[in-house]
Amino acid sequence: MVNTITSIEPQKRKRGRLNLFLDGVFALGLGAEIVESYRLKPGQTLSESQIEELVRADQFQQCLDAASHYLSYRPRSEKEIRGRLRRRGFDQNIIEGVLLKLKEQRLIDDASFAQFWKENRESFSPRSRLLLRLELKEKGVDPETAEAVTQGVDEEEGAYQAARKKASSLKEGDYQAFRRKLGAFLRRRGFSYEVINRTLERVWRELSD
Repeated sequence: MVNTITSIEPQKRKRGRLNLFLDGVFALGLGAEIVESYRLKPGQTLSESQIEELVRADQFQQCLDAASHYLSYRPRSEKEIRGRLRRRGFDQNIIEGVLLKLKEQRLIDDASFAQFWKENRESFSPRSRLLLRLELKEKGVDPETAEAVTQGVDEEEGAYQAARKKASSLKEGDYQAFRRKLGAFLRRRGFSYEVINRTLERVWRELSD
């Protein structure tokens, strides 16, 4: 069966989307990129297989756009993007195709993501190597990559920076209250007892001076 494009009209509610009319009847919505890529125009005829191809191409483009938008805020791991696209309801085969394209464009790279995550944590929310590795594992980064990226983490410096920042928000009190509150905070960041103990002594001494 052959269908003739009788009209291509902009959608009123969705910018960049167009309505395709076949034989005078609305048939499907397509992204402007797809219409341009396939050079669709009124009077052109389409077979059923061509229509199916247009639908698949449009779904792929929508999935790719959703992934690119998600990546625009910060780097993401492959697992994060896959989960996001699944929640958006995209077909699994289309998701895998989009992920492959993004990896080919080096927009997805778990090793680079792991490095970004480590540096971000060190700058804004320091934590132990173990906790960092657990976070990266949760993000889908393989254990070998997580181990390599976190190898050079300075736990002493990280605990000190985290404690200094937190100490400024603690109400003044005696030494025991200080140790209890700040020690609990550092334990939640995954630091060991030895590192915590040295950090508490150092920060208390600085505050006392």
